[in-house]
Amino acid sequence: MSTTATAAELSPADGSPPAAPPDFGPCPSPAAPNPRKLWSGPSQQWAPRGARHAAAPKSGFAASSSNSPMGELSLRVALRAGRSVAVQQFHQGALRVLRPHYLDGSGQVCYVVVNPGGAYLGADLYVVDVEVEAGASLLLTTQSATKIYRTPGSFAEQRMTIRLGEGAELELAPDQLIAYREASYRQNTRITVHPTSSLIMAEVITPGWSPDAASFRYRELRLRNEIQVESDDGAVLLALDNLLIRPPLGDVTGMGFMEGYSHLGSLIVVDPRVDQALADELHRLTTGYEAYSGLSLTRTLAGTTGLVLRSLSNGTEELNRLLAACTGLLRERWYGRAPLNLRKY
Repeated sequence: MSTTATAAELSPADGSPPAAPPDFGPCPSPAAPNPRKLWSGPSQQWAPRGARHAAAPKSGFAASSSNSPMGELSLRVALRAGRSVAVQQFHQGALRVLRPHYLDGSGQVCYVVVNPGGAYLGADLYVVDVEVEAGASLLLTTQSATKIYRTPGSFAEQRMTIRLGEGAELELAPDQLIAYREASYRQNTRITVHPTSSLIMAEVITPGWSPDAASFRYRELRLRNEIQVESDDGAVLLALDNLLIRPPLGDVTGMGFMEGYSHLGSLIVVDPRVDQALADELHRLTTGYEAYSGLSLTRTLAGTTGLVLRSLSNGTEELNRLLAACTGLLRERWYGRAPLNLRKY
């Protein structure tokens, strides 16, 4: 039986009620992306600084005819001698990763994504491609918040493709996304998981400063997560999670939208161990925070299940604490690891 994600659609249209959230039930699935590999091998290898864009790995999205990517990043992680290591790295333009480090003795590798430009501007396009091979474990985070400044006449965009192999683990824990006045941003993430792999991804959306101190001065935020599961018949759609906020089209602060709150947090989990009991436990955990939360499960497909948690609050730190508590519970129970303490500041 399929269910839908809480607050999956936050888009008023001409003042009318929002459209129904997407159905997580069966629907036709496009062919799984087949990215081109640049290099492979046991050691880290970097593309030449002057490498042509045509040689970069494909993201699985249609190429933009109007602009080339401002930044590109490709990372492939594999298990070698009990530790996860990068066996392919590529960067070009305004995206790169810092030197890998290990937070504990589990063998999980942590990479920090850096944008030297400091912010996303109008017509900027960023392309990220991540693959975690069988048995490997990756924690991917960012050096600082992703800031979206004014984008007059256009929008900034990030396209991300993720593939997880058999028994692979990925924790995606970026810093908050901050949308400033007159900003438009689109984030498209396509994820393909193996039925035995594990995915945990958390994100917080924060309104940026504006002269009148109002919270919703950005023009549009559109975040789309498409999650597919590998099966004998190819990749099959597990969940299509859409978040769309367009403040200029109507009041998004009221009931059915942001419910009087200004900040939004999301947690998406896909793992064979996800079930109703875990969903109930996480929901009880959220009640200890100053936030309004809802949680839904997807259908079970090829033995794995998805979970979507939405939380609304009036501060970034409160949502960070809530999501940290949820991910900390999963890290300890599933992986035997302590809660995250990235100590970036």
